[in-house]
Amino acid sequence: MRYLSVAGSVILLLFHVTTVSAQIKTLNGKIIPAETMTQFLKAEIDSFHIPGLSIAFINNNKIVYHHALGYADIASARKVDDETLFESASMSKTVFAFFILKMAEKGVIALDTPLYTYLPNPDIAYDERYKLITARMVLEHTTGMPNWREYDLADSSLHIKKGMLYLKFKPGTAFSYSGEAYQYLTDVIAHLLHTNVIDLGDIVYREVCAPLGMKHAYFSWNDYLQQHRATGYRLQQDSINTPGELKKFEAFSAAGGLRTSALDYANFLIALLEEKGLKKSSFREMLKPGVYLTDTAMIAETGEAWGLGLAIKQTPYGVRYMHSGNNGDFTAYFVIYKEKKSGFVFLVNNSEAGELFEKLLPFFTDGDPGAGVSSK
Repeated sequence: MRYLSVAGSVILLLFHVTTVSAQIKTLNGKIIPAETMTQFLKAEIDSFHIPGLSIAFINNNKIVYHHALGYADIASARKVDDETLFESASMSKTVFAFFILKMAEKGVIALDTPLYTYLPNPDIAYDERYKLITARMVLEHTTGMPNWREYDLADSSLHIKKGMLYLKFKPGTAFSYSGEAYQYLTDVIAHLLHTNVIDLGDIVYREVCAPLGMKHAYFSWNDYLQQHRATGYRLQQDSINTPGELKKFEAFSAAGGLRTSALDYANFLIALLEEKGLKKSSFREMLKPGVYLTDTAMIAETGEAWGLGLAIKQTPYGVRYMHSGNNGDFTAYFVIYKEKKSGFVFLVNNSEAGELFEKLLPFFTDGDPGAGVSSK
C-alpha cells in the first residue's frame, strides 16, 4: 500500500493487479520471475508517484507478462484493469505510419509524391519549399515543420508571426520532429479517402487495429472509451498529482490521439516483429534508416536514425526500434528488438514514464535495473 496526495488531500492506495504472467527472459538470457518484475514495478511506480500503469513484455513474439497496476482515477478509487485505456500520445504515430503504408499498398497515396498535389496546405503556402514535402518525409520527420507552431516558435530573425506555420529548413534535408507534419498528412489521407478527420478513426480501426488484435485501440471518441478511460494527471513539484484536462479527441489526431492498453499495443508490436499486416517491401521501407540524426542528445534518447514512424538504434542486442509519447498527463514507451523477438510497452497516466523507462530498460536488457540506458 502507499499514500498519494491529490489536490492537497491524502488518500490510501491499495495496489490492484491483473496479470497475464510468466517468467521474462532478458535480452542477455537471464530470467526474471514474474513476481520479481511485479515487485519491481510496484516499487518504481510508488517511487515516481505514478497513479496507474499498463505494461506488457514480449518474448519470442508472444506476450509473456502483462500487468495493470494502480488507479485509473484517484478521486473515485477506480482501479486500472485490462480494459483501462490510456493515451498512447506520440506512440500513435507508429500506428498511423503503419496505416499510411497500408494505404500506399492500396494505391491511395504514394510515399514520394508531394503532398500538395493531393491537397494544398494554405497555412504554409507562402513558402514554396513546402511543395517538396512527401508522406515519407512526414513519417521520418524531415519536413522541416515545427513540432507544434504555438510552442516551437520560429527564430526571430525569420520575422515569422507567432502562431504561423513555418519551415525550419528545406524539406528532406534534415531531421526535425513534427506533430504539425503528421496533422498535414492526416488531412491529406482523409481527403484521399473521401472522409473527414472524425470518421478517419473508424477507417484506421478497420484497416489496422482490428486485424492486428488491437481490440480496444481508438483514435475516435466512443462510449467504450468514455467508460474505460483513465484520468490523466500532472505531477507537481510537491509530488501531488493533479488531474489534467479531459481530451476527447473527437477529431482524428495521428500525432497523439490513440487510446489503448499495453496488452492491445503489444499485439501491434508483435505484428511489427513478425512482419504481419503489410507486404515485406512495406516493412523494409518502415524499418530501414531513412534519416540519420546529428543531435547528440536526441541520438542518446532515441537512436541514431529514424525509419517511418519509429526511431532506430544499433545496440549490443541488435537493432532496437522504439517510440515514446508525452501528452503531459499521459506518457508511454515501447521498445522492440527484432533479432531477439522481444520488447515491452507501457503506458502511465501521469508525466513520469521517462523515469520508469530509465530503470526498466536495463532490467529488461541485462537484468540490472537502474544501470543506465545509454548503450541499450
